[in-house]
Amino acid sequence: MSSTDDRNIYLSTIAPAEAVQRAKNSLDRAALIRPELVPAHESCGRVTSAPIFARCSSPTFHSAAMDGIAVASAATFAAREGNPVTLAKGAGFVPVNTGHPLPQGMDAVVMIEHVEQVDENTMRIEAPAFPWQHVRRIGEDIVATELLLPQNHTLSAYDVGALLAAGIFEVSVWERVRLTFIPTGDEVLDFTACPTPQAGQVIESNSQVFRAIAASWGALASHTAPVPDKPEALRAAVAAALADGAHVVVVGAGSSAGSKDFTRATFESFGQLLAHGISVMPGKPTVLGVTRGLFEGRLLVGAPGYPVSAVVCLEDVLEPIVRWLMRQASPGRPTITARLARKTPSRPGMEEIVRLAVGKVGEGFVAAPLARGAGLITSLTKAQAIMRIPTQSEGLAQDALIEAELLVPLAGLNAVLMHIGSHDNILDLLANELMGLAEPLSLVSSHVGSMGGITALKNGSALFAGCHLFDPETGDFNFPFLEKHLPGLELTVINLAIRHQGLMVRPGNPKNISGVADLARADVAFINRQRGAGTRILLDHHLTQAGIAPQAVRGYDREEYTHMAVAVNVLTGAADCGLGIFAAAKALGLDFVPLARERYDLILPTAYLADPRIQTLREVIGSAQFQQRMRELGGYDTPLTGKIMMPGMGLGK
Repeated sequence: MSSTDDRNIYLSTIAPAEAVQRAKNSLDRAALIRPELVPAHESCGRVTSAPIFARCSSPTFHSAAMDGIAVASAATFAAREGNPVTLAKGAGFVPVNTGHPLPQGMDAVVMIEHVEQVDENTMRIEAPAFPWQHVRRIGEDIVATELLLPQNHTLSAYDVGALLAAGIFEVSVWERVRLTFIPTGDEVLDFTACPTPQAGQVIESNSQVFRAIAASWGALASHTAPVPDKPEALRAAVAAALADGAHVVVVGAGSSAGSKDFTRATFESFGQLLAHGISVMPGKPTVLGVTRGLFEGRLLVGAPGYPVSAVVCLEDVLEPIVRWLMRQASPGRPTITARLARKTPSRPGMEEIVRLAVGKVGEGFVAAPLARGAGLITSLTKAQAIMRIPTQSEGLAQDALIEAELLVPLAGLNAVLMHIGSHDNILDLLANELMGLAEPLSLVSSHVGSMGGITALKNGSALFAGCHLFDPETGDFNFPFLEKHLPGLELTVINLAIRHQGLMVRPGNPKNISGVADLARADVAFINRQRGAGTRILLDHHLTQAGIAPQAVRGYDREEYTHMAVAVNVLTGAADCGLGIFAAAKALGLDFVPLARERYDLILPTAYLADPRIQTLREVIGSAQFQQRMRELGGYDTPLTGKIMMPGMGLGK
């Protein structure tokens, strides 16, 4: 076992902005990034390395700006309504179309609509033409030798047109920053081999996230195969990347408190360490260094191994450095003000970046925090925005107004359906169906359980909430809880499905679990749902009926937030069983011990029934095609699907 001295310790984390500034202070930008010539027609997105002066004027001749006749304006001054001037073809006028050179001796164009044709060679006009009327003069747009574009200007598609119009066919730009990503770790599998990971192994993916993000900056990114946890192997990989011309080398799984992390020592062997840890979560294990000697003045970056941490390192530290090297300003992200759907605690001393699901509810935007684990790449794929909790804050209160940095276009938020409540696999099916519409809708969901959904409705934080709360006293679903917790709020309850709940067990049911009574056995490890989840409330009801105290169930306090998460725990042997829906058990090939049928409803404020998004949602749910797909998942009955529920309806029998 390694001693504490063998492990990396973060003695002094610094703010990302300070880490960026240290890198800028240590890099010689002019020596590192050189000018190069590129074809003008391929220069969009590049940055000019020198001022560009026009070689040609545009237009290069006086030209007609309208279809009509070219005239000498002085010959038309006497024209009046009722007293026209007659012009003869050749000496008096010349027919022209838009873009034609202006004939010698002519200085104006009369639009064809304002001309009376007497015969093939004679025209009349009843209004005088003024000098240069409807004429594009030489150099009207661009004059030869004038400054067309300054240095350090990012070239747009429009600039490409201007370059070609001015006779510029090659342009001097700064070369692109070349970056190489080196994934590390004995447990990391090369994705190009299409592997299936075994226990303790992961498929490498951070390099491709990095490559796509770097490409969006206009940089050139490459990657290597995973490098094993050997100091000499990592050093050789870094040296090879530098020798190949990389301006920046990024080592994936760049720093941690682990004894197998050799990044810091490797960087120090190539030059100087600039930063070892930044004061932001996730992203803390970020390392910066600069090379000296043979590969003088190159940037070394240690990126965290967890994907969300790695993205923070790339976007908050590496991006501003790379854009500075390329003489580009960061475009930043558009921001909106949103209301926080629930309390979000945070640890003081670190800025925290939280991913958000965001949608329009009522007249404003609501933001629901997504799962905050640094290893949860899906928290990025599901997010519409992020928020930053300041360093000294202990968190943000529910309903706090926050500044959300958008990861998606603002207009897209109007097509978001915000669901907060209980998880069900049908929601994934529904999300896919909605995105397949001619006018797609995006379903974003925060899984906080049925009671969490009721709380969200109470606070106006959701368009609708999925609930499946059973009341033993009445034998009804959801309505007793709505009457208790949301009195006076006008709500509509729409059934999504009747679903089958039961105990999910490993294939073959090796522990011979047959019912709730088996949960009290000492050899049975259980995995539970979170407090407030309808599934947990259902479990508590059955435990009470069986006379079993919660503390008698081994694993009662171990919680997951979705049926699929419970199923994965059972599949991998982390638990012997868990309560969940049949569809989750079927999806992962688990055996299923039926326990109850329950009604899963969508609950929404009645006022939202007129919302076009809700109308579309109801149309999809009510379609025979969608209901058939639900039944194919297994464990769902649809006799009530799409119908508005009333108190006392139970399961519809």
